[in-house]
Amino acid sequence: MTSLSADPTLAQRLDGIGEVEFVIPDMNGIPRGKVIHARNVINGRRVQMAHGVLTQCLTGEYPDPRYYGYDDSDFILRPIPGQLHRTPWSATPRALALCEAVEMDGTPARLSSRSMLRQVVERYEARGWSPKVATEMEFYLFEHNADVLQPFRPPVGLDGRREVGNQAFAVGSVTGLQPFFTELKSSMAAVGIPCEAVMHEMGLSQYEVNFTHDDPLLIADQTFLFKYLLHEVALKHGLIAVCMAKPLSRMPGSSMHIHQSVVDQAGRNIFTAANQEASAEFRHYLGGLQAHLGDLILLLAPNINSYQRYCHVYASPNNLCWSNDNRRTGLRVPASEPDARRVENRVPGADANPYLAVAASLAAGLYGIEHRLEPDLPAQGEFEVPDDLRLSCTLHRAIRRLERSGMAREMFAEEFIEGYLACKRMELDNFMDEISPWERRFLGSVI
Repeated sequence: MTSLSADPTLAQRLDGIGEVEFVIPDMNGIPRGKVIHARNVINGRRVQMAHGVLTQCLTGEYPDPRYYGYDDSDFILRPIPGQLHRTPWSATPRALALCEAVEMDGTPARLSSRSMLRQVVERYEARGWSPKVATEMEFYLFEHNADVLQPFRPPVGLDGRREVGNQAFAVGSVTGLQPFFTELKSSMAAVGIPCEAVMHEMGLSQYEVNFTHDDPLLIADQTFLFKYLLHEVALKHGLIAVCMAKPLSRMPGSSMHIHQSVVDQAGRNIFTAANQEASAEFRHYLGGLQAHLGDLILLLAPNINSYQRYCHVYASPNNLCWSNDNRRTGLRVPASEPDARRVENRVPGADANPYLAVAASLAAGLYGIEHRLEPDLPAQGEFEVPDDLRLSCTLHRAIRRLERSGMAREMFAEEFIEGYLACKRMELDNFMDEISPWERRFLGSVI
């Protein structure tokens, strides 16, 4: 079993570092882990944690122990090669080791979202193929908000003003928060995350960061790590970074678009045939996305708030129609050269666990190839969405679809699907115990 202590340069790399964060994503993609003294890391101390941590809900509760074992035994946090980084945003010298969860015998932990993505990628590798993905992360920046009953507010920029209106692609509005974005980009570089582009999106104080195409596990690692450092850097600048799918009413939601393609062992894009036209594999991949992303929508839209984004469809497609370069569809084929032919999945929200969102998209596409599924005709201009391609607009329905999906249990571990469902049911039950301000405002004095 590999460990950081096997690295002969480790002591030098941790020189001056007091503590190392051993970090993994739980099922929701939230960073969990332990903080270890650097001396113990250099000495090769094994870091362990209880399986139940992987299933922890957003509320801090845990599902029934049967989903992770009544004894709640330990798994190992094994550092991922190349993912030990100094954290430039920390007030004191500190490092972060991004880890994968493995069982005590060294096998992948079956409650780990990263393990599920690895399992899907291995199915491609068995065919001699390598999937390639790139993510685009949208997020909002707000001022500190101690009162959760009050709406978020855009921050005050260097000009002493708050942004007003929608300033899509406005360079000036980005420079109003220049110190934040300067440190964000330098922090990304420090932890090895290439930044393709940063832009202002359509919402009020909404932004987007684009990543480069690469191996799915690496891109998921980078997206997960980006969300972590985004929050940390924002706090340093008196801001809060919000990756909710729909943080503001009457404003666009935040997505995590996933561009995906597949290459063979010679590096050729299998979505393009010898005559430079779309291949049969490309059609079947689209057919799989259309047929099965609806069953897996809970992996792309995991929270109550996720479905607010679909109910207000401005820039947030709530369908699995596909098109050539039409952003009204959930599945878009961008204009490109034949060797760069790819599919953009516009369905996932920024709140999704990147490992699961990428895994779901790749799994549905591969399932389509394996079963030779055919897609619908491409949507053009204004179009009607067939009922079977319309996405669920409630968390209740999304849970039921995943419960009934045989495809999900074929492509992912049964234990993971059951544990994930248990986590989502518990969060939904918790939400249903809340009474919202809307209910008090409109029902409290008239019903």
